[in-house]
Amino acid sequence: MTLYFDPVAVLGDDRDAFRGRWEDRLWLNVPGPLYGGETDNCWTGRLSAPSHVLYGGDYLTEYVYRQPRTPADTALLVEAADDDPFLGYGCDGDSRWTPKAVREWWRDRGRVLQYLTDHRSTWDEGDAWALQDTAAAVRNFERYIAGGLATDLRIYLYWLEERRSPTPADRLPEL
Repeated sequence: MTLYFDPVAVLGDDRDAFRGRWEDRLWLNVPGPLYGGETDNCWTGRLSAPSHVLYGGDYLTEYVYRQPRTPADTALLVEAADDDPFLGYGCDGDSRWTPKAVREWWRDRGRVLQYLTDHRSTWDEGDAWALQDTAAAVRNFERYIAGGLATDLRIYLYWLEERRSPTPADRLPEL
């Protein structure tokens, strides 16, 4: 049994939907191979991948708050990327993230949590379904940061350092 799922390995021809530039990546993206950068702000990403995409930044662009863990999850993110008219999603995170950068992101997760807290009232107070849905996803992201994200990032660190998935017997790196 392996612990890390590599979504890039299953992209195939769908890789064409991921033309985003690392330099445009929104800082809220969790470390991993897939990310949102300069995406359209028409709120289409959550329609395709509600368990993976949120909106943020100055222009409410889309970002990946949970990396896919299965081919089905990956297909949802492909759909979100394909629906983005700006083609702002990227899939080259593995060649960009370093163990040091992942640890820095984790160390600065308080900034992410503060951003979510500061903007939660905007989502919570909305009557529209999209606002309520986003508010629920923000709470989900907050729970993920408090819960399983640390383990997922340690598994990702192993992937970055060893270029293979850890097994349950392997010792995971510290954050």
